[in-house]
Amino acid sequence: MDIDEKKMVDIEEEIRSLQLDSGDATEMIDETAQHEELEKVDKMEEDSKEEVHNQAVEVEKKVKEKENSALDEEATFEKELPKKRHLNVVFIGHVDAGKSTTGGQILFLSGQVDDRTIQKYEKEAKDKSRESWYMAYIMDTNEEERVKGKTVEVGRAHFETEMTRFTILDAPGHKSYVPNMISGASQADVGVLVISARKGEFETGYERGGQTREHVQLAKTLGVSKLLVVVNKMDDPTVNWSKERYDEIESKMTPFLKASGYNVKKDVQFLPISGLIGTNMKTRVDKSVCSWWGGPCLFEALDATEIPQRDPKGPFRMPIIDKFKDMGTVVMGKVESGSVREGDSMVVMPNKAHVKVLAVFCDEDKVKRAGPGENVRVRLSGVEEEDILSGFVLSSISRPIPSVSEFEAQLQILELVDNAIFTAGYKAVLHIHAVVEECEIVELLQQIDPKTKKPMKRKVLFVKNGAIVVCRVQVNNLICIEKFSDFPQLGRFTLRTEGKTVAVGKVTGLNFSSA
Repeated sequence: MDIDEKKMVDIEEEIRSLQLDSGDATEMIDETAQHEELEKVDKMEEDSKEEVHNQAVEVEKKVKEKENSALDEEATFEKELPKKRHLNVVFIGHVDAGKSTTGGQILFLSGQVDDRTIQKYEKEAKDKSRESWYMAYIMDTNEEERVKGKTVEVGRAHFETEMTRFTILDAPGHKSYVPNMISGASQADVGVLVISARKGEFETGYERGGQTREHVQLAKTLGVSKLLVVVNKMDDPTVNWSKERYDEIESKMTPFLKASGYNVKKDVQFLPISGLIGTNMKTRVDKSVCSWWGGPCLFEALDATEIPQRDPKGPFRMPIIDKFKDMGTVVMGKVESGSVREGDSMVVMPNKAHVKVLAVFCDEDKVKRAGPGENVRVRLSGVEEEDILSGFVLSSISRPIPSVSEFEAQLQILELVDNAIFTAGYKAVLHIHAVVEECEIVELLQQIDPKTKKPMKRKVLFVKNGAIVVCRVQVNNLICIEKFSDFPQLGRFTLRTEGKTVAVGKVTGLNFSSA
């Protein structure tokens, strides 16, 4: 029994020791497994960190690529846009001074029209017994203009010199077409005032009621800051390149130009030409023809014209002068501020129509982008052609142009019709950029002393010719305008009554409660 007991005890001990061993082993196995598990987790963490890092690098790479492509696009845009600056030139002056002929001659001399076309025009003019009009036919393209020999619409054409790309706006000179002249001048940077030196013709244009005076005043108001006064028809038998006649015209025009607000020394240049035969236009006049002229020819004078820079990064502003349908709605106008590119989102004011830019055209060419001073056609989606009117403004969404029906303005009274008095209740037609609206003077606020340029103390109820007055102006419909101090080209205007310009002015304050 003792032996059996002993055996039993031994067996129990063996079993116990085996159990302990197995416990140790299990513990060991557990530890190893845990260790492996931890290593796995660490590895996974490292892997995911690496993956995140790789993804970040990838994203950074993509962003950089995008930035570079945007920069490349910017660079290609710079390459794409012609290096030459662009200027709008408006030809203004009395009817028959030779504006269209001079414009036609410029196009011929700069190679925009070939000899065959000129011969065709010469024959047409001869058939109408208007032999000297053939050059004007280049600018005057419709039949009414050719029969009457008067420009009705604003003709448009392009030419280039060594330094500059020009758009010619040939404005009508006849007084019944002055509103058309206003729309031409409102887009111009430089004015070429054409004056006829022929005996009797200069006098007719310059006297009261002649278009030379009105056009100069309008040009100044509409923002044509630089003026080339071209004394035309110097080859006429009554003139024959006479220095006396040229000097007489210059001495009569200078005080009038000063009175219209031009700094004659800085902003005005006189020069003699013959538009019909092209003398002193592309090349300087020969001394054998005109011994006394030592100044530049017309092309040189145009090239030397300096105009103020506009801001390509400013809020976008483009007054719409025309619209038509062509695979969408196409609007035309001159970019006054900012830039427009394909794909941009814009807003048409004052009707707040949100639009997308589908394409931009400069002259006849499709471009990616256009900056200030360019005449453009912009194809839009999101608005119907019939919902747009002349005078609406395509503008940036972030800073849209204000639209108001009442504003404050400083007016210079020029010449009231039939010596009327200017007082609250006076009605006229307002021309501001491409807007033509009937308006009423609601209140005269103060009169300005022309000498001191400061407001006079006394209450003002009415004013007469020559006065400068601050007043409130009201229109029937909402119009898009800016304060003159912010955007001169969208804040200056003229008032006209019965076909005559009675006042010129600038917007000094906007009344938003009216919007």
